[in-house]
Amino acid sequence: MENKKMCLGLYTGSVDKLTAAGVILSGAAANDMEVDIYVLLQAARAFKKDIGDDASKLNMAENAEFKDEFMASLNNLNVKTWVEFFKEAKEITNVKIHICGLAGKVWGGEKLEDFIDLADDICGIGAYIESAEEADINLFI
Repeated sequence: MENKKMCLGLYTGSVDKLTAAGVILSGAAANDMEVDIYVLLQAARAFKKDIGDDASKLNMAENAEFKDEFMASLNNLNVKTWVEFFKEAKEITNVKIHICGLAGKVWGGEKLEDFIDLADDICGIGAYIESAEEADINLFI
């Protein structure tokens, strides 16, 4: 049987939604799905080398006043960071992470080397649209 495919349009650059995406990605990897992640707009900032796993540089999507409580709870529960979830999934299954060229430029990233080592390439929005059309599951976070 052919592996199912997931396409994830990752718009958010907030630590809570990046963590949620990491959990979803972990589940997809456990089910041996192929996953294409398209890093769009605000998410591209989170993938910059100078941001990456530094949660202090990321916001919360909603209820910003709960960020410290959220981070403390994740720490107390020994939950992986969003970057660790993504790295682990890439080790388990076929996960490709594509940075949107325009989004990268918005945050000063024009070369693949400007982003954390999880990124596989820089592409145009057409690649995301094509992948979303072909995927069994398409999510936008």
